[in-house]
Amino acid sequence: MIVKAVMVPHPPIALHEVGRGEEEKISATLNAYKTAMKEIADAKPETVIVLSPHAVMYRDWFNVSSGKRASGSMARFRASGVKFDKEYDTELTGLLDHMFEEDGFSAGTEYDRDKELDHGTMVPLYFLDQFAKDYKLVRIGLSGLSLPMHYRLGQYIRKASDQLNRRIAVIGSGDLAHCQKEDGPYGYKPEGPAYDERIMKDMGNADFKALFRYSPSFLDACMECGHRSFVIMAGILDGIHVTPHVLSHEATFGVGYGIITYDIGEEDSSRHFLDQYEEEEKKQIEEMAAVSDPYVQLARQSVSYYVKTGLVMKVPEGLPEEMLTQRAGCFVSIHKYGSLRGCIGTISATKKSLAEEIIANGISACSRDPRFNSVTEEELPFLEINVDVLGKPEKIRDKSQLDVKRYGVICTSGYKRGLLLPDLEGVDSVDQQIEIACSKGNIDLDDENLELERFEVIRHV
Repeated sequence: MIVKAVMVPHPPIALHEVGRGEEEKISATLNAYKTAMKEIADAKPETVIVLSPHAVMYRDWFNVSSGKRASGSMARFRASGVKFDKEYDTELTGLLDHMFEEDGFSAGTEYDRDKELDHGTMVPLYFLDQFAKDYKLVRIGLSGLSLPMHYRLGQYIRKASDQLNRRIAVIGSGDLAHCQKEDGPYGYKPEGPAYDERIMKDMGNADFKALFRYSPSFLDACMECGHRSFVIMAGILDGIHVTPHVLSHEATFGVGYGIITYDIGEEDSSRHFLDQYEEEEKKQIEEMAAVSDPYVQLARQSVSYYVKTGLVMKVPEGLPEEMLTQRAGCFVSIHKYGSLRGCIGTISATKKSLAEEIIANGISACSRDPRFNSVTEEELPFLEINVDVLGKPEKIRDKSQLDVKRYGVICTSGYKRGLLLPDLEGVDSVDQQIEIACSKGNIDLDDENLELERFEVIRHV
């Protein structure tokens, strides 16, 4: 059972051996850290689970650290004398492996490639070990998967801990925004303090459902590193009444440090937040689908038909005449929970009609995008789909003829070609647009043979 949960940062400078006096500038964080770790020690956990952004991380897999034990030191932070050697709770990790394999969930110890403890784990343990050392460790990394998948991982951890009847404390390790001061290590961006204010309010109120509403572009812009740790921790606490205690928040060095502890209460059926979020998402998608135009409806029908049957649907009757007579390239984009789930398209027409083009690209987007696994039938109610119909590309002399909101860009060098659509969330400049398009085409930005084309799109949502 879960006996305590805490949200903490992991600044190496907080250790006296690293900070060498500088740590005194974050005295509120240090005092709060000691309070939080003493509370964990007082709860007498048998196992401590650390959710760390600096453990092994994969795009589509959650790594659970493997082996019987692990060691590490703060040598990279000029404190080689600060060392750790911890025994892993192999019974818990073994049970998690079994659960993941049985359900086909993308997590486990199989791909663990780094046996040394990371500083996202060691900094919390440095303070915890001042009060307790008689515990086993489980270390779990984050992934590039969606926020709901992180929450679901937490639910698995909770289920395994309950099954073993283990006394478990959870540490959600993560700094907040990294861009809060001009003289900080990452400069200043307004999203920095905006994130800190928002996350401290949501976590301080234990409003875990709100964690799903942070857009990927906002999380990238504010340069946080702990949000997904907090979401996993929220999943571990799914269906439990918790009492939060906000102990501190500082951004002295331009990076946000927030510490909140959670007292564990009784079961609370009103706090199954992933269920609530998915029900809201499903309803919203249904409402959007009901008013979407024929282009999007056709793409959705194509995706659904292929996922369910493995077959290519025929062009249905009743489509607008232009979809049957026009020929054009198009892109079908699929999003789930606000994150890209697949996007495939054609620059110019490859089919006899635009309707056939949409059907073919819808199938490719849901099953042949190399960045993602194929869409499953269970995902269909949560998919947001749009269609971009491309105008004829025109060559331009340089980037001054681009507009990131109006024009898409095609970058070409020899046989290499990369394309990026216009008006995409998180793409705010022409330079960024060109950089991404070149990256997709494996083209060097400084390639002297680089040619640019622009195109307009009609976006159907």
